[in-house]
Amino acid sequence: MEKQDIYQEVSGLLVKLFDISPEQITPQALLYEDLDLDSIDAVDMIVHLQKKTGRRIKPESFKAVCTVQDVVDAVEQLLQES
Repeated sequence: MEKQDIYQEVSGLLVKLFDISPEQITPQALLYEDLDLDSIDAVDMIVHLQKKTGRRIKPESFKAVCTVQDVVDAVEQLLQES
């Protein structure tokens, strides 16, 4: 999966799960401040990403995630590890 594909997947997930308008989603958008996600939303997102990738995402790998690009990078790293 290419980085652009991962970005599209994450963006689509944010729109579908949290009713965020696509215009708000940029690589630099802060998950909690700009997109108004909370910790439960983050868990929901992780669960959906696990289903999409077929891989278990360790919570500690998402602790430092702040932006949409951080999510993309974390998923890419996860896919490369396998």
